[in-house]
Amino acid sequence: MTQMPDPQTPLRIGTRGSALALAQAHETRDRLMAAHGLPADAFEIVVIKTTGDRVLDRPLKEIGGKGLFTREIEDALTAGEIDIAVHSMKDMPTIQPEGLVIDCYLPREDVRDAFVSPHFGSISELPQGAVVGSSSLRRRAQLAQRRPDLQLVEFRGNVQTRLKKLEDGVAVATFLAMAGLSRLGMQHVARGAVEADEMLPAVAQGCIGVERRADDARIGAMLAAIANRDSGLRMAAERAFLKRLDGSCQTPIAGLAELDGDRLHLRGEILRPDGSEVIAGERSGPASDGAAMGTDLANELRGRAPADFFDWG
Repeated sequence: MTQMPDPQTPLRIGTRGSALALAQAHETRDRLMAAHGLPADAFEIVVIKTTGDRVLDRPLKEIGGKGLFTREIEDALTAGEIDIAVHSMKDMPTIQPEGLVIDCYLPREDVRDAFVSPHFGSISELPQGAVVGSSSLRRRAQLAQRRPDLQLVEFRGNVQTRLKKLEDGVAVATFLAMAGLSRLGMQHVARGAVEADEMLPAVAQGCIGVERRADDARIGAMLAAIANRDSGLRMAAERAFLKRLDGSCQTPIAGLAELDGDRLHLRGEILRPDGSEVIAGERSGPASDGAAMGTDLANELRGRAPADFFDWG
């Protein structure tokens, strides 16, 4: 019998401190409460500040890529200061630190990007030379490919910070993840969702992953009760694709796996940061072969890419 947490020995959930990160931590807590019949005070939310949260005045690629939003949280997990860590999977490096594992994914939210603008209804409505804010290399490259006339400016910060920048006229439009707006109850902020055919999302967009110590069988058993099978199958394919491409925050990569019964369809693309070249492909097959399909598709795209494709600074 798994020993359950209680108010005297609560399960400690590590998370970043943004409104969105806290919403994700609370969703995880609420699912665990429901699955195991536990009260709210059997859990403790532990807020941990990461490098990515502290350094807001420089592009992510200049301060070290993906681990920026996870490293301090994973250090706390390894040290036993927290019991689980809740992450946006699109922020996660593809390799976990020694002794940590992610084998619990929650049901996936909307994977699409949200178009956000006080003045315009869609990308096609943006006037020639309009200024668009985004810190995502993927979104910037996809936008530059579609609309090379647009001016792209760096847009770091949480949802609220980015909306304030729009209000202040720093840019006339930006993009956010529909999933994030949905989890914050702020879907009204989006003028509309950008379909995946138009802008293929980031790998793992809209998916929450729960990380634990690999040798913590008690927590593993608790998380198994809330793990979503479909999310797990999709993550296996998308993250294998990303891993083979060595995806960090410095490479514009997009990927999306979708399930149809026991079949999985994977689309992926790599881009030059200036949008001047896009290399895309897809795979379909049994969902259980997702990871192999991801690796295979990545190998194909690498093989088709010119020698200098991954050389940008």
